[in-house]
Amino acid sequence: MADPAHTDPGRIDVHQHVIPPARGQAMTGRAAAVGWPAPAWDEPSALAMMDRRGIATGMLSYAAPLAGPDDPATAREVARSVNEFTAELVKNRPDRFGHFAVLPLPDVDGALAEAAHALDELDADGVLVLSNAHGRYLGDPAFEPLWAELDARSAVILVHPTAPPGPPPADVPLPLVDFPYDTTRAALHMTMRGVPRRYPRMRMILPHAGGFLPYAAQRFALAARLHTDASDGGGTTPEDFLTDLRRFYFDIAISTGPATLHALLAFAAPDHILYGSDFPMLPEDWGTGFDTALDAYPNWEPGRLHAVDRRQRRTPDSAAGPDTRDVTAVGPPRSTTYLRVSQCGPFINTVRVSMRRPRNTCAR
Repeated sequence: MADPAHTDPGRIDVHQHVIPPARGQAMTGRAAAVGWPAPAWDEPSALAMMDRRGIATGMLSYAAPLAGPDDPATAREVARSVNEFTAELVKNRPDRFGHFAVLPLPDVDGALAEAAHALDELDADGVLVLSNAHGRYLGDPAFEPLWAELDARSAVILVHPTAPPGPPPADVPLPLVDFPYDTTRAALHMTMRGVPRRYPRMRMILPHAGGFLPYAAQRFALAARLHTDASDGGGTTPEDFLTDLRRFYFDIAISTGPATLHALLAFAAPDHILYGSDFPMLPEDWGTGFDTALDAYPNWEPGRLHAVDRRQRRTPDSAAGPDTRDVTAVGPPRSTTYLRVSQCGPFINTVRVSMRRPRNTCAR
């Protein structure tokens, strides 16, 4: 049945995009290349959309290749410029925005430097990586230093889909099939290489209900029978492999049909499903239909939809540690408080309220 506890606004949107003015033309070209409507973004429009859709906090990210595969210097420059632009937005509107900083993979040294700058200096709430970096998937051993550093920081990582290698079929827009396919491939590649098990403190969000992962998880678990090198994640049982797949978090952007939600709810850990709008990549008039489907899904258990959308009630301040003022989401926030995704607490979709914006206080 529909969730009767879900009656008031306050969603935390972990999958909302930003397009800096300097990147508008590049993003329009990117949309044309993948067969998708060109997105348009500005701050007033984003805030108006959030108000209309009951979104209290939008976690902003830039999800497109930063430069060509042979131009790491430009990728570093673009990542820095996008992240500083987004950090300024958050600084000016901490009551409404947070951000996931984009990293210039496959340049591991550049990604490490940008992660440190974004998390330590720009107060980013996490980072974004694409599902493949110019054809190199995220289980690539060359990326191990990045995962080790992000794990040490208990970082939140949004794994955003991009086009897989190779030419697409004619007349099938890439975001419809190839993007969820590439999310699935990236998650499977990381799991087969043992990344989630070696770095359990990272919280990795898979957009769009994890692509096809929940639907085909039992099939994918056969990898444990085919892959036996214990040094990079083999030597496990199918049950172990499913446990590793369940370490991922999932947002529900463009993924609220009843068949999709049924598979996702059956597979994912209850506290690992998060709300996402995918605005403005998904036009608002398209996205509201997915919101309606989310709210109307008939098989919610009591309180489950509320947990997907946000966590809204304060916990007592008596507990020790950086999460003592965690809330289970906030209603319309006061201008004197700051919201941010908790990097230290047990749930990704909790936010912390404090009277000043805190530094990254997670144990290193």
